[in-house]
This record gives sequence, structure tokens and C-alpha cells, in this order.
Amino acid sequence: MRHRTLKWKFTVTFISMMALAVTATWCINNWFLEGYYQNYKIGVLEKGYHAIDTIVLEEKKNGGSALEGAEDELNSSADFFTVGNPDAGRQNRGRNYPEEEQEDGSSESPGAQGSSEASGVAKLAEVVRYLRDTSNITLLICDSMNGNILVSSMKDIQVMKDRVSQYIVGRNAPHREILKEHENYMIQKTYDPRTKTVYLESWGFFSDNGTIFIMTTPLDSIRESAAISNRFLMYVGIAVILVSSVILYFITRRVTAPIHELSQLSEKMSNLDFEAKYEDTKHPTEEISTLGNSMNVLSDKLRDTIGELKAANIQLQRDIEEKTQIDEMRKEFIANVSHELKTPIALIQGYAEGLKEGVSEDAQSREFYCDVIMDEAAKMNQMVRNLLALNQLEFGNEEIVFERFDLTGLVKGVLQSMEILAQQEGISVIFRQKEPVYVWADEFKTEQVVQNYVSNAFHHAKQEKVVEVKIGIEEGRARVTVFNTGTPIPDADIGHIWEKFYKVDKAHTREYGGNGIGLSIVKAVMESFHQKYGVNNYDNGVEFWFELDVQ
Repeated sequence: MRHRTLKWKFTVTFISMMALAVTATWCINNWFLEGYYQNYKIGVLEKGYHAIDTIVLEEKKNGGSALEGAEDELNSSADFFTVGNPDAGRQNRGRNYPEEEQEDGSSESPGAQGSSEASGVAKLAEVVRYLRDTSNITLLICDSMNGNILVSSMKDIQVMKDRVSQYIVGRNAPHREILKEHENYMIQKTYDPRTKTVYLESWGFFSDNGTIFIMTTPLDSIRESAAISNRFLMYVGIAVILVSSVILYFITRRVTAPIHELSQLSEKMSNLDFEAKYEDTKHPTEEISTLGNSMNVLSDKLRDTIGELKAANIQLQRDIEEKTQIDEMRKEFIANVSHELKTPIALIQGYAEGLKEGVSEDAQSREFYCDVIMDEAAKMNQMVRNLLALNQLEFGNEEIVFERFDLTGLVKGVLQSMEILAQQEGISVIFRQKEPVYVWADEFKTEQVVQNYVSNAFHHAKQEKVVEVKIGIEEGRARVTVFNTGTPIPDADIGHIWEKFYKVDKAHTREYGGNGIGLSIVKAVMESFHQKYGVNNYDNGVEFWFELDVQ
């Protein structure tokens, strides 16, 4: 199924919401309005009863009767206050009913609260007229003793009189639903089969117990009003939906146009077309503009990332080649180790067999044999130890502990430990540094580096046989240099001297027992420190150096 566009979804969603709102309003109008109207009418009937009852009781206390003459007053065309007081009508015209709440919680109707000069008859007529004219409530009041009609605001008097009589007697009463019951009266909903009309009625006795009343108002009017309101609401709702749909179409078209452009841009990006860029429209929104610019940035980063991936792929190929080279180097390493161990093992084996077979009978020869065996064993032991140390450094298995120590004191200690060797070789050692130089590094491994540099200088010192050690400080770094007089390292060899088992002068190296591992250890240590190291050739000798952090 084809995916729906965002514009289509917006339009359908809006129409659905509007239709739902109209439907909900229609339902509320149908279900709620009638109930609200009914409750309102019940309140008016209750207030009407209390207003009339108050007037009747006040007149009875004053020795009169508000019911006598009320019928004539009601039918009079003049305002009720004009009887006996022409100005009173103008003073009180426009009064509202039903009764209004006072601050003390009591309530009074206009009839009960009228001018002191107005009679109870006029007050009663005002209340009845108000109920009839404003709330469409008709009233009938009868004498409970003789059944005479005292007050009526309707034409069909006999029907109302018969109905209230049926209510009192309880026979042949129309279908009714009692809504509220009070001490002297009740309020009910009645269906009149004769007129097929539903009425809201209030009937009972006033507090004087001498009069019977019935008030009635039709409920069909509210249903007709609700029906008219619903038809109007339907027409208005349909018109609003149509007009809003057209407006929404153009709005969503304007909104979705840049989104469609962004969609096309993303499709081009998926095809690795990074030249396509988002350009702001005439009236861009902040969100769309931000999203478009973000996609431009994403396109640039994606292009750069793909370039980096290609470079990484090339590097990976190089790493594979390097791994192959490392495998070859490992094989070469094993071959070199085997070769380096072959000679001392052969010497040890040969001299040991000679001792066993008694080749040399004198003690001096036997001592010579033993010295050779011990010397070769010591060389083998040193080579194995160096190989183990180098292996741990290269594979990161040895812990590096950085601490602050005196580099001057460390160099002095190494030179003092090698003083006997220097004297045996006739080497002059120069180290003029007296002030302490504090650096941050692994002290033990730094000592290995210094010892290997100095040992290498002793073995290769020629001519004047001078070895000079210096400590210089520059840009927060301490540089240690070890210089020995002699022949410079050939340019072809200078790039390989840090490799394991590499020997510039194999014959000379064998002479002093070297195995080409010392400088490899220096390289591994300094790289673990992430520090610089190197070698410099001079006309009269060679200088090895390394750096450490002072702070």
C-alpha cells in the first residue's frame, strides 16, 4: 500500500477532529440541554411557590386575603402597582423575577419585597404575571373547602382543576414521574395523552392549608429549541469543516513543501550525492530551517566520514601488511635468538666435555675452562633477561610507575656502578652536573636506559676513549646526552640500530658479548613514556639522547 503524505494525514486528522467536535457538541446539546432546562424550570417553580406562599401568609397575618381580587388584578391591563399608587408602577417596572438571594441568605420575590404601599393582591398578581410571561408557567389556585377557583392564569381552567383533583384523590391520574417532594407540595413530570405533551408540574397546598394550587409548564419547547439548535449546528459545522479543510490544504501545502524538499535531499544523500544542499525558501520556519541546516552539516560530516573510512580501509590494509611483516620479524627473531644462543651453548658444551674427559690435567687449564663456561653462561643469562624485559615492555605487560626523582643522582649512581669497567677499558668519564634535576618518570626503567646508553658508549669508545654525559633543560624538558669518541654510525645502519639483534659491527659486538638488544630496550622504554629519543653523528664520535618531563 502506498504511504500517505503528511498533507493528507493532516487534512484527514483535522476533518476527523472537527467532525468529532461537532458530534460531541450535538450529543451534549441533546443530552445535557434538556436536563439543564428541566432543573432550571424546577428552580423557578420552587421559587414561585415560596413567593406566592409568603404573600398569602403575610396577608393572612394582616387580617386580609391576597387571593380575593387577585383574578381581577391579574386581568387588568395596568401594572399592578397602579392600583392605589400610580407612581409605584414606574418605580418598580423592570424588576426581575425569580427571587434574588440576599446577603443574609434569605430570598424574596418582587411581589413579596414590593413597596409597602402595594397591596398583597397586587403583589400576588405581579408574581403570577411574571411566571406566565417570562417562564411560560400557568397557575391555578382553588379553595380547598368548596373548590372555587380563586386565581388562574390559563384559559382551560376546568382541565387544570380536574387534574389537581385527580392528583389529590389519586384516581385516573395521567402518567407522571415525581421529581421532588416537599412538605406541602411536589414537583413532577406529567404526560398528557390528550395533547401528547410533556409537562413539568408543581401542585399541593399553601401554608394556610386553605388553598390548593397547580403550576404547569410544557417541556416540548426545549426539545424543539434543541432540534433547531442541532440543525443550525450541523449546517455551521459542515460549513466550518469545508472552509477549514480548504485553508488547511494550503497551509499544509506550504508546510510540507520544504519537508518534501528535505526528503529529496535525504534520498540524494542515501545515494552518496553530497553536492545537494538545502536552501532556505522564501518563508522558512525556524524548525525547517534548523533541520535543513542540520542536514547540510550531516551531509558534510557524512562525506568526511566516508573519506575517513576509505583512509581507514587503506590503513587497515597497511596494518595487515604490517602484521605479515611482524610475523616475518617474529620468525627472524626466533632465528636470531637461536643463533645467539648457539655459540655460547656450543662453547659451554665443548669445555664441559673437555673437563669431563680430562683434556687439561693442570689446575690452571681447568680454571680457564671453568671461567669460559661461567662467562658464556652469564652472557646467556643477561640476554634472556633482556629479552624478557623487552617482551614485557613491547606487549605492555609491565607496570609503569611515574614518580618524581633526582635525575642527576640517578646518573651518578649508574656511573659509579660502572667505574671499574671504565678503568678496565681505559675510558675517561666526564659528568659535570652537580645541581639536582627533578623529573617525572619510572625511575627503575630510566636507570635501564642510562645504563644501556653508557654501556654502549663504553664498548664503542675509541681514539681518546672519552665518554661524556650531560643533562640540559629546555622548554620544561630535561635532555640526557651520552657522547663517546669513535667512529660515526654509517648512514645505512643508523635507521636500524633500534631493532632487536641488529649489530653495526658484528665482530666487535661479539668481542664484548653484545647481542643487539640494549638499544631495543631503550626504544621500548621511551615509547612507553611517550617521550623522545635519538642518536646524532659527529665527526669525532656518536651521541645518544633522550628526554623527560621536568614538571
